[in-house]
Amino acid sequence: MRIITGLARGVKLQTLEGDATRPTAERVKEALFSMIQFELEDAHVLDLFAGSGQLGLEALSRGAEKAVFTDISGDATAIIKVNAQKTRLFEKCRVLTMDYKDYIRAAKDKYKFDFIFIDPPYAMKLIPDVLRKISDADILSDDGIIVCESEDGEVLTDDKLNEYYEIIKEAKYGRIYLTLLKRKI
Repeated sequence: MRIITGLARGVKLQTLEGDATRPTAERVKEALFSMIQFELEDAHVLDLFAGSGQLGLEALSRGAEKAVFTDISGDATAIIKVNAQKTRLFEKCRVLTMDYKDYIRAAKDKYKFDFIFIDPPYAMKLIPDVLRKISDADILSDDGIIVCESEDGEVLTDDKLNEYYEIIKEAKYGRIYLTLLKRKI
C-alpha cells in the first residue's frame, strides 16, 4: 500500500497486522481519487474509521489543506501517526483515537468538511447511521462530498437519508462499492 501521487508519491504506508482493519484496495483508491482529484485543492478532510490513514493522506498528498483522522483503535491511530510522519504530511493532520459518534458530536458547530471518507467494517452496516449523524451535526460543507465504501452499495436506506443526500456517483470494483454523496440543497 502506497501513496499514488502528489507530494508524497510512492511512500509506502504501514498497516495493522491481521484482519482488524481492511485497507482500501489500490485500484479502488486510484479510481476514487480520479473521480475527485480536481476538487481536493485546499479541502478539509475527515477520514472516519481511518485504519492506516491512507485515504486522508492521499487527499493531503494531492492538495487538501487539512485532515482529521479518527479510529476507535489506539493501534490504528498509532499507525496513522507513523504514516503521516513518513509522508511528511504530519503538520496537516489531526489524529484522534475516538469512536465516530463521539467525534461527529464533538465536531458539531465547530467544523465543516469538504470531504468525508466513510469506510467502516462492512459487517457492521454502519454507513446509514454515520450519514444520519453527519446530517444531524451539519458538518458537511455546502459543496462537500461524502465517499462511502461498502460491500453492498446500500447507503441511503431510509426516507430521511434520501431527503438529505443525493448520489452523485456510484461505481463497483470487484465486490467493493464506492458511493459519492452530496447534500440536497
